[in-house]
Amino acid sequence: MSNTSIEKLVAAYFANMASMNPEGWVENFAEDALSYDPVGEAPAKVHEGFRQFIGQLQAVFTKLEATTEDIFVGGNEAAVKWTMQGISKSGKSVTFAGITIFEINAAGKIQTTRAYWNPAAMIAQLRS
Repeated sequence: MSNTSIEKLVAAYFANMASMNPEGWVENFAEDALSYDPVGEAPAKVHEGFRQFIGQLQAVFTKLEATTEDIFVGGNEAAVKWTMQGISKSGKSVTFAGITIFEINAAGKIQTTRAYWNPAAMIAQLRS
């Protein structure tokens, strides 16, 4: 895949996450895709748990905005530094950041994601 195609795929991933669109989000993934989000947790089979994942976002947030600050493409992978800003259903503003590594398969779908970020810091903002 070209760098431009990978960048478009990454943009679609974040856009569908921010809009909390489960069908659009999962369309970006291979059928057997795995997500390590965050790294250190057991991997999730994306196609089995995508509605739960997006459902968790919908349960907590009324609004999410993703900003991709840097995208570095090498071969069939991309490393993306991102920041998410959200407003919770209780009106709290949160900002959290991380880096996600995307592995893209030959069919142009996301095969694996590895997200490096700190969920505890985001949860602390929601509780403050």
